[in-house]
Amino acid sequence: MGKFDKVLLASDYDGTLYDSRGVITEEVRQAIRYFTDNGGYFTVSTGRSKQGFHAYSPDYINAPVLLANGAMAYDFAAGKTVFTEGVSEQDRRVFEAIAARFPGMCVEFYTDGFRSFALCPDERTRQHFAAQEIVWEELKDLSTLPFPVIKIMIGAGERTFAVQDHLRELDMGGVRFIPSEGSFIELHSRKAGKGNGLLRLAEALGVPRENAFAVGDGSNDVDMLQAAAVGFVPANGEPLALAAADRVVRSNDKGAVANVIEILDKMF
Repeated sequence: MGKFDKVLLASDYDGTLYDSRGVITEEVRQAIRYFTDNGGYFTVSTGRSKQGFHAYSPDYINAPVLLANGAMAYDFAAGKTVFTEGVSEQDRRVFEAIAARFPGMCVEFYTDGFRSFALCPDERTRQHFAAQEIVWEELKDLSTLPFPVIKIMIGAGERTFAVQDHLRELDMGGVRFIPSEGSFIELHSRKAGKGNGLLRLAEALGVPRENAFAVGDGSNDVDMLQAAAVGFVPANGEPLALAAADRVVRSNDKGAVANVIEILDKMF
């Protein structure tokens, strides 16, 4: 029996697990190795889709990865989906309303069948897909979009606030939205989210809720921090994340995740 048996730690990716150079330092790797060697489950919780997540490594991840802000858990080691919580076809009208109000605006769709689509693709969208090494298809008509969809991204650009205001006025049904980096807006199922994803993954792994911990630096991590037994935020975290923190730890450039594991080591 390891001291971290039935303990889960989920970490955000950029700004948390990675330092500002985009590196997982040796200090952090050693801390994670200590945690997993002693029975703990360590995973990443990211906003990226499976198509755009290329950082899986069994050297430091030993549990299914939470993708698309908790809308999917995928076990890379076993090559199978653990769960998905996608937007269903009955909410197609939300996308139709967006397309009607903002004609020509690009919308990206990521399905739980690991296909990626773009409606009205532009150069910014092409660069976005290229940066994540995603193979994608142009969508000519929303009527041909396959459901369920685990993640939708609106390339709003300078119109981001106008689009957000429009979304607040819409009957969004089973869909919710969150602002994202680069003036994108993400849409997901209301039943998704990093918090719900953390709890569903803990249940799938047989981890009691009081042993499910999380660390993250961004506004999209807030519900995960609140759902966790203890929500840790690195000192470089965004204001909304810091406000939701149970514990503030060292910055990502000073080994935030290693600091979390030091704290867990004392707790267990």
